[in-house]
Amino acid sequence: MIWNTLKPFVKALVIVAIVAYSLWACLPIDQKIHLGLDLQGGSRLLLQLSPTADVKTITPEVQAQTRQVIDQRINSLGVTEPQISNVGSDRILVEIPNLKNPDQAEQLLKQVAVLDYKIVPPEVEAKAEQALQIVNAPASVTTITAKQRAEAQAYVEHGAYDASGPVVYTGKELKAAQASYDQSSNPDITFQTKDPAKFGKMTTKNLGKLLAIFLDHRYVSAATIQGEISSQGQITGQFTQEQTTTLANELNAGALPASISIIEKESIGPTLGKIDLIQSLRASMLGLGLVLIFMVVVYRLPGLLADIALVIYVIAMLGILAVSHATLTLPGIAGFVLSIGMAVDANVLIFERIKEELWNGKTMRASVRVGFARAFSAVFDSHFTTIVGAGVLFMLGTGTVKGFAFTLFWGTVVSLITAVFITRFFVDVLVDNNVLSAPEFYGVKADDIGIFAKAGAQA
Repeated sequence: MIWNTLKPFVKALVIVAIVAYSLWACLPIDQKIHLGLDLQGGSRLLLQLSPTADVKTITPEVQAQTRQVIDQRINSLGVTEPQISNVGSDRILVEIPNLKNPDQAEQLLKQVAVLDYKIVPPEVEAKAEQALQIVNAPASVTTITAKQRAEAQAYVEHGAYDASGPVVYTGKELKAAQASYDQSSNPDITFQTKDPAKFGKMTTKNLGKLLAIFLDHRYVSAATIQGEISSQGQITGQFTQEQTTTLANELNAGALPASISIIEKESIGPTLGKIDLIQSLRASMLGLGLVLIFMVVVYRLPGLLADIALVIYVIAMLGILAVSHATLTLPGIAGFVLSIGMAVDANVLIFERIKEELWNGKTMRASVRVGFARAFSAVFDSHFTTIVGAGVLFMLGTGTVKGFAFTLFWGTVVSLITAVFITRFFVDVLVDNNVLSAPEFYGVKADDIGIFAKAGAQA
């Protein structure tokens, strides 16, 4: 009994919380929603990884190591949110938004990664770790100023390298590194050297000192040399599993023997991207506006409630795009608009069911309850099949196909929730409190109530 009294308030609180969090996550939209190359311009490069004498086949590990190096190099150009993804088993797609000099990126990608080991003073290591935390802090952190970020970025990129001692070991002399676990099941990194005697001599000479790792002069990490290391060693610390995997990739990147060649190169001008963005947004707003008008004209009050739920749906989808750091592309907008159609379709099925129950002579409250219950299976099945298809597209697709699949998947999930939960909540609040509960508000004339039952009795 108490739950029945509190249930509407709990549901209202959940809806308000979802809307508030989504607005907080996506505003301001121009800063929180990342646009793809087709909407803001940039360069797209398709890289081919080729086997060498040292690497007979291109494995997923080699792809991961290559992506790590590319990410470091592209970030040094000062661009934001480069998209780097695998294409098949031996190719990598690099998408760089707002890049003014594509030739510079091409030159960087063709360079061989340089991994250096240096002995660093404790104060340099402390400053580098602090700078690394600032660089990796989310953009939403307002306590860090733009000047602080720029200074920290400069220190991580080359300041710590310049302030450290000479190079004592290079990535070319490292055989391999792997993410692993110590005897206490804590994540760590194990590595093997090509010249055990040289590495053993270096570690013996520098016992107790900090050995830092630099990838293309960029500070990566540092660890204290606790004993002589010859053929195999360990890097321990307060690592997470993700951090050990990233660090292992960075260690391997310096000695990466795979050959990289650019097989496709495409540049998209920012003017064309801006035109596409404006046109797609106009089309989306026009489609959404027509849908909102259609629902009100045909379904009256329930249509208006569905429109409110649809607005909540759009806000929630923007929140998901912002929180997931997804990149919005033209196909992504198409998936977004298509999922709006799915949301309207669900409401149409439900409202038609409610009208049928009224025509059968049921009361308004019973019609709402039975209408939602009987329409649920059809609504769920149609949404579930779309969700499965979108999920398969996302797992097997690449590039813009993933963008379409992502927005379609989450758009369909959210549209199912808005139709079954949010629209139902609005309708229940009005009907249970006898507010605007006359059949005319739901598209059924008073004379037509029970018309199906009367027709059946006469037959």
